[in-house]
Amino acid sequence: MNPYPLDPYWMVALKALLVVVGLLTAFAFMTLIERRLLARFQVRMGPNRVGPSGLFQPIADAIKSIFKEDLVVERADKVLFVLAPLIGVVFALLAFGAIPFGPPGSFFGFQPWVVNLDLGLLYLFAVSELAIYGIFLSGWASGSKYSLLGSLRSSASLISYELGLGIALLAPVLLVGSLNLNDIVNWQKENGWLALYAFPAFLVYLIAALAEAARTPFDLPEAEQELVGGYHTEYSSIKWALFQMTEYIHFITASALIPTLFLGGWTMPFLNVPYLWMFLKIAFFLFVFIWIRATWFRLRYDQLLRFGWGFLFPVALVWFLVTAFVVALDLPRAYLQYLSLLSFLVVLGGLLYSPKKAPKGGAL
Repeated sequence: MNPYPLDPYWMVALKALLVVVGLLTAFAFMTLIERRLLARFQVRMGPNRVGPSGLFQPIADAIKSIFKEDLVVERADKVLFVLAPLIGVVFALLAFGAIPFGPPGSFFGFQPWVVNLDLGLLYLFAVSELAIYGIFLSGWASGSKYSLLGSLRSSASLISYELGLGIALLAPVLLVGSLNLNDIVNWQKENGWLALYAFPAFLVYLIAALAEAARTPFDLPEAEQELVGGYHTEYSSIKWALFQMTEYIHFITASALIPTLFLGGWTMPFLNVPYLWMFLKIAFFLFVFIWIRATWFRLRYDQLLRFGWGFLFPVALVWFLVTAFVVALDLPRAYLQYLSLLSFLVVLGGLLYSPKKAPKGGAL
């Protein structure tokens, strides 16, 4: 039974509207923030002409997208061609409503979430994966071989990393004993961050979230060098913008879900300002994802599949079995903390130690 009081229907509708408006606004300005950050990483200026310091650049981009010619290629399936970008946006927006942003009753006396589901984690997992239908249908309905290859890449790679992602989520669920996101956050408030008990699962989920949001180095469905533009090659104007919106909303949702599941959500051991902490954690992961895009290279398609099946899946499965063993035998949870610390040191050592190999044929 849900222990949290339910909000009236009008408040649920109002919060849903706030989430939609907030995500659309965040999408608009994340494009600007990302371009400015990438420019700083690449030692250049970035957009700075439209308004003070380029602040109105998202508005200019929106106007440009709206008034561009909206083409529908002759060989396309007209109905699915139009529906595909809408499907992705709808499912991306639905995923965000179950994430809690503060303690119960802290939103002007109401709950700081749109819906509170006992199967909230399963709901998020299912809804976020349904967005793949928009990508696949866009490639198939476009009548273009490049679009079809991009959508097939996305569908095939989904299997390789999604299995590891799903198993990685089982470790926190075993420890908490609930799929409710509020229960997961409250457990961390009492016992400490789940990343301290399940660092390998945290690492697997972080990497898989990059792939799910189609961010570098996993942005294979839209590889310009091989597929021209990927599954949205034939799209223009507002339909193309909807695909970009879907990608950025997944990007923002992943940045909100990672701290919720593994880093205590809105809680912190000091300074009781839950909304500020949640915002800072989301901003941190948004920055990390942009940092990775600026510094990492795109993997090949076969490398992504090998990485998903050869690393993400085995690591997630092994840690799930370890967690299940500790929970089933009711062993001290400190064992998981020791193993998590050991795995963190192994990862850190691997990052710090990178032997330099001479190129084939001798040194340059």
